[in-house]
Parts: sequence; structure tokens; C-alpha cells
Amino acid sequence: MYDPLLDPHPGQGQPLPNSYWADHSGTAPLDDGQLQQDLTVDVAIIGAGYTGLSCAYHLATEHGVKAVVLEANQTAWGCSGRNAGFVLKSSGRKPYSVMRSQYGEAAMHGIYNEFCAGLETVKALIATGIDCDQQDAGYLRMAHKPSMIKTLQQQASLLQKEFGYQVELFNRDELHQKFVADQHAYAALRFYDGFGVNPLKLAWGYQQRARQAGAKIYSASPVTQWQQDGEHQLLITPQALVRAKKVVIASNGYTPKLLHSGVQERTLPVLSQIIVTEPLSDAQLAACNFLTSQVIMDTRALKYYYRKLPDNRILFGGRGAITGKGADDPYFARRLLDVLKLSFPALQQLRYDYSWSGWICMTLDDIPHLAQADDKGQVLYSMGYCGSGLTFSVQAGKRLAERLMGLPLPQIPLYQTALPKFPLPALRRLGQWGYFHYGMVKDRWF
Repeated sequence: MYDPLLDPHPGQGQPLPNSYWADHSGTAPLDDGQLQQDLTVDVAIIGAGYTGLSCAYHLATEHGVKAVVLEANQTAWGCSGRNAGFVLKSSGRKPYSVMRSQYGEAAMHGIYNEFCAGLETVKALIATGIDCDQQDAGYLRMAHKPSMIKTLQQQASLLQKEFGYQVELFNRDELHQKFVADQHAYAALRFYDGFGVNPLKLAWGYQQRARQAGAKIYSASPVTQWQQDGEHQLLITPQALVRAKKVVIASNGYTPKLLHSGVQERTLPVLSQIIVTEPLSDAQLAACNFLTSQVIMDTRALKYYYRKLPDNRILFGGRGAITGKGADDPYFARRLLDVLKLSFPALQQLRYDYSWSGWICMTLDDIPHLAQADDKGQVLYSMGYCGSGLTFSVQAGKRLAERLMGLPLPQIPLYQTALPKFPLPALRRLGQWGYFHYGMVKDRWF
């Protein structure tokens, strides 16, 4: 599997991974094919995922700029087409309590408001007529052991006090009776405004909206060389060259290691693994009291997340291999299935029909950043959604469009500072290995 820390680029024209989404999303909409002739443009965008498509759409519809999007493989070939489809009002891994201590009250509130705006941006785009198999609203954050109930209570108190956001706290019996009888869930907070979607259909919907607005989206067109010619950035693809006044890097966890020095050694791509089971029978669903199709995540450091899909399959995800070389090892899918069966003892005979993995993009400070990658501000990026970017990446694309047009952005840390560099970047994978082992100990004993 392509490894962003090792491989020069993610290939050319590669098909979508063998996933549930690829098999249940119908036929991909038309793009503009491989770039065959040289172009001179105002804005070029690298990556046809949520960030890049949103940026192209908002440039065209709000600012009259028709950008060119260069995608190495297919639209949503990266994490945008591989994720679990959780639409959440969040991004990154930093709790609001930590934001408050690091950035202060005003910045914490600004970030919260931006996450709220991001959710509304996604909902507004879906409301234009994007068919993405949207499921019932609701997000359950489950305490994976009794000691985490206090953590949920503290989170509920902070949300109510600081933002006036009311969540419901359910004890174990209420959770098992009303939603699902997960044997490893001891309580849950219910957020009313999260929901599940088919993430690939959603990305294809964004592509259609962007092209209808005038953007060009070229697939099978990786940037293999990057040069500068005076005031222009020269992006060289296998068949043609793009001369752009400004460039947006929107490849997130799939960004090749040598694409641009301004983003080099500033992220850690981490594999997330997902399985989708065979459809559950009515008897199996009843045995688990699986009544909800709301999205679910636990409180572990090494989180598990799951949801019931429209055809009564269970999507279940968690951490994957550390390197791309190990991504296809069946051990990681079997491990997820074993954990699923521990939560639902009635499903001991259950099998999975699909297994795939994808790179999420971690940052040193656990938040995403939108910033410039060069001294002149001709190259911008938004990266580092830390596994929770389905919603915020679309808001980031909108903000990238605004920054390209010289408009001011909210004065919050996400938009004010560049991605910090990792110390000893050559040892990032060793640090990840160490964190995984720390997380296993923490989740079990602390």
C-alpha cells in the first residue's frame, strides 16, 4: 500500500480500494480525465478529496474563480472515500478544556463556533440534493469502563457551561435499553447533531457541484515535479504542465514526503482500519438490542468506532498497521472483529465481508492548521484533521478559498499558525509505536 513517508507519489490512475463504499455507491460521476495539455491558471489545487473539492466549489460559487484540481488517482481515492462516514462537529484530538488552558477562553469559543459553522456548511451542501445515504441524527460517545463516566460528566458540564450546548447522559441500563447493548459501554453522552453518511457518495456529490460551478477536476494527474518560475508555480504531471499563480495543497494524510518543503516533516500519517460485517439477521440484531443507526465512538486513547449501516451490517473501525507494507495483513481486520465480538457476545459466528485501511493525518499539537507553505503566500494548505475531518475539511476548503481571495479569517489558532515540525522526524514511526503501547496500557488500566 502507498506509504506517504516512503513513496515519492501515490501512483497514477489507481482504482478505488476494495471497500464497502466502492461497492455500494453506484457509478462514479464524470471528471475531466487525465490532463493532456499545458494550462495557465489562477489557482491549482492538489488533491480531489473533501478539502480540495470544497475549495474549488467555494472559489467558483462565491468568488468567481474557476480552479483546476489535480488528482493522482480518482476523486476521493484517499481518506475522503475510505473513512467511516461520521459527520461530527469537531476536528483534531485536542479537548476543549485543553484549548482553554493553552489558548484562552476567546480562542476556545472561536474554535467551537468554527466547528459549528463547518457542520452547517456540510449540511447546506447535502441539502443541495446530494444523495449520500444520510442516517438518523445522533452521536454516542461511550465510556468504555466505569472510571470514564466521570470524564463524560465533566465534558457534559463544560459543553453546557461554556457553549450552552446540551447533551444527554445515559447510564448503562438506559443505553442498553434505548440504543444498543454494547457490553463494553458503561454510559454514553448523546450529541444530537452528528450523523452517518456514505462518505464516497458525499465526495462525488461535491465533485459534481464543483464541476457544475466551472471547476476542472483532472484524475490520473499526479504532480511528479514542482518548480517555480518567477511569480508562477509550475506543477508537472505525466502529460502536461500547470502554471499557477497560487497552489493549494489539499492531500492531507496522502501528501508525498517530498511534495513541498513547506509541509515536509510536519505531519504523521497513521493507518486507520475498517471492517464491514455481513448483514445481521433480525435475531442477531434483537440479541444485541441494536436499535440505533447513530454513530458511536468510545473513550479509549486508541479509539474504536462503529455504526449500523442501512442494510444492517456493522461498520467497525480502529487503528491499523504502522507502515503501508503491513496494511494488508489480515491480522488487523481479525483483531477488529474479535473486539466487536467482545462487545456483542451473541455475534460469535459473525464474519466480515469488507476490510480496508486509509491514512489519517496527525499533527504534533493535535489540531489541524490552515496556513501558507512559502514566504510569499502563493502556496497554501490545510492539513492535520487527526481522524475527524469529514466535516471540518469542507469548512477548511471554504476558508482556503477566502484566504486565496485575500479575505480575513477568524482569529483562531487553526488559522494563525503553521503546522509545527515534528522533532526528530525520522523517528515518527517509532514514536507512534510507543504511543500505541502506551495507549493499550492506559485503556486497560488507567
